[in-house]
Amino acid sequence: MNIIDEIGILAISTRLQRLSEQLRKDGAQIYSYFNIDFEPKWFPVIYTLHVKEMLSVVEIASEIGYSHPSTISLLKELEKEKIISSKKDKQDERKRLIILTAKGKELVSKMQPVWSIMTKALNEITNTQNNLLRAIEEAEQNLTRQGFFQKAIEIKSKD
Repeated sequence: MNIIDEIGILAISTRLQRLSEQLRKDGAQIYSYFNIDFEPKWFPVIYTLHVKEMLSVVEIASEIGYSHPSTISLLKELEKEKIISSKKDKQDERKRLIILTAKGKELVSKMQPVWSIMTKALNEITNTQNNLLRAIEEAEQNLTRQGFFQKAIEIKSKD
């Protein structure tokens, strides 16, 4: 056990980041094993467009829970790879509508069987006594009610 593991809750951000990096690295390895040229960081955008078909940049950012600049950066990468394309909204010229290209749709059809395998593997990994996904959802709900910063300030003011 290393020091980060030993200090417990104080290192939760570091541990979640470590877990996220491990899952992302293994995810990339799984895609590679199945001969799919895909970056795991593209997943939220690709999956959202697969389900919703056509969305504005703002709608995609909202759906995936990323900031507008982070979303734009991902979209630029996907457009460069010709996985998505954009067109101006006829009702609002300032708005860009994003869709999967034929290449993007083909990529999704190759990935769907792999997503099924990944879902089963992740369910087995996370289905522990303290189910990880449920715990994350509960923590996210708590943060929605009151952020970490606000909670810390509230505790300080009670001292």
